[in-house]
Amino acid sequence: MASRDEILLELGLTPTWRWREPHGEIAIQSAETLAHSPQPTARREVLDSRSTRIAALTWQEFASDVDACVACGLCKSRNRSVPGVGDTNADWLFLGEAPGAEEDARGEPFVGQAGKLLDNMLRALKLARGKQVYIANVLKCRPPNNRRPESGEAQACRPYLERQIELLQPRLIVALGRSAAAWLLGTDATIASLRGRVHQFRGVPLIVTYHPAYLLRTLPDKAKAWEDLLLAQRTVAASPSAQGMIGQSDAQPLV
Repeated sequence: MASRDEILLELGLTPTWRWREPHGEIAIQSAETLAHSPQPTARREVLDSRSTRIAALTWQEFASDVDACVACGLCKSRNRSVPGVGDTNADWLFLGEAPGAEEDARGEPFVGQAGKLLDNMLRALKLARGKQVYIANVLKCRPPNNRRPESGEAQACRPYLERQIELLQPRLIVALGRSAAAWLLGTDATIASLRGRVHQFRGVPLIVTYHPAYLLRTLPDKAKAWEDLLLAQRTVAASPSAQGMIGQSDAQPLV
């Protein structure tokens, strides 16, 4: 005989999780549950309610909200959420694809060898973590075995990244790797065809360059990455209210 939970699942009436907010309870339903719902209108209302709630988050609320998210299956397999780290008044936003194993263990993006190289890239520009720089990923939770993110997972995280950008209001976004660039620009174009020019994401200048993990495997392309960073630096320096930013002559080549 079927259990109560099995019957509810078959009818599309599986449980709804609730997140207790200071302003009342707002339903948060997982993407898996929503997929079984027989009422598209109800699904749309839940998703809209979630997006509206996330769009009102403050920096103080952001990390805990990400940690409580159950909007996709990654919440079941991750160890820790990785919302992002850095200066919340930063001019520079560096975005990767998704957390890896070390990031998942520590709850911080770009640690390990790829993180060390990113730190060297920042140092070459006279920048540093937490100083005019914010670092995050498109996905806030690690996909199992570092597999490529699924479209539904990226869509579930989209409101969080959009809120981060809205809160930060950076002068520049640097997309690290093809996957991050593809999500931000809505294209499957290659890195080679995207780098070397300034794109736009909702009015914010965007530069595409190689992911640090790729550069660790392909050392000759570090020279190309350095060209991208210099373009990024010139773009920031040319943006409004850029007084105090360093000039190109202050930067040091990547080694």
